[in-house]
Amino acid sequence: MVMEGKKKKRKRRGVSFLYILGGGILKEDFFIKHIGKIILVVTLMFLLISNRYYCQMKIRKIDALKKELNEVRLESLVISVELTEYSRRSVVEEQMKKQNINLEEATSPPYELKK
Repeated sequence: MVMEGKKKKRKRRGVSFLYILGGGILKEDFFIKHIGKIILVVTLMFLLISNRYYCQMKIRKIDALKKELNEVRLESLVISVELTEYSRRSVVEEQMKKQNINLEEATSPPYELKK
C-alpha cells in the first residue's frame, strides 16, 4: 500500500512541460477514460471557431455591399437631379437657341386620335 502512494506521488510530481509535450500525459487514466468527450469538445471548438470566422467574413462582405449600395444611390440621385435640370422648359429653349433649331411652341393643346 505504501508503494501505491509513492507511485501516485511520482506521477503527480513527474508532470512537467516536457511530459505534457512528449505526449506522456495522454497515457494517464483520466485521458484514457474520457478520450471520447475530449475529442467531442475539441471538435466542437474547431466548429465554433470556423463558424465565427465564416460569419465575420460574411459581415465584412455585407458591410462592403452596403457601402457600395449607398454610393450607387448617391450617384443615381445626382443623375436624377441633372436630368431634371436639363429637362426644364427654359433650359430646353436655351439649348434650342444655341443650336439654331427653329422650333416653336405649340399654340393649340394636344388631342388624342381614336380609331
